[in-house]
Amino acid sequence: MLDANLNLIATLEKGLQETRNAQSRLSSRLREVELEAEKLREEIQALENSAAQTESMIDGLLVAMRSGLRSAGDALTENRHADFDVPIPVRRQVADPVEAPRQANVNRSSSTVSYFSQNRSIPTRNNNIEPISHRFSDRTITQACTLLLREAGKPLHVNDLYNLLVSGGMQFKGNNPTISIAVSLNRNRRFRKVEPGTFDLIMREATKRAS
Repeated sequence: MLDANLNLIATLEKGLQETRNAQSRLSSRLREVELEAEKLREEIQALENSAAQTESMIDGLLVAMRSGLRSAGDALTENRHADFDVPIPVRRQVADPVEAPRQANVNRSSSTVSYFSQNRSIPTRNNNIEPISHRFSDRTITQACTLLLREAGKPLHVNDLYNLLVSGGMQFKGNNPTISIAVSLNRNRRFRKVEPGTFDLIMREATKRAS
């Protein structure tokens, strides 16, 4: 009976030692993983700082380009005025009492047609979109919209931007996500509203004007 108990104790002590050894190995591995995770966090933060500096440089260049274009336009206007020392009399055209009301009606009609044609062309916001990727899950609205407008190569309506953002994994908490998109783009100097609810990149517009 004593020998059996001694053998059982020896077996249990062996199992206990193996358990302790396994625990020690896992603890060491955990410390290695934690060190690696900390290094990854530092690298991610460094990349974030670099991206923020790049965005700041882009914004500065955009402001400088806009200021340069505005100055060039003002100088050109001054040169044009300087070429004419003698004021040119303005020839006033007397409106035909019969034709004027007719022309006003035509103008009002054309503006109304243009307005309704714009309304008919507004894209539809899809509220039942399933994400097909996670490319925008960790990006801000302005960062993601910058990528989308660059890829599209043209202005996009906020409804189109919403559909693309949700497809890319971005989640919206509010009840009016398109308003959130419009407000974010209006507040950022990188974007310009070209039509109601439609935005484009300032850089593309400035490049077109410069060319």
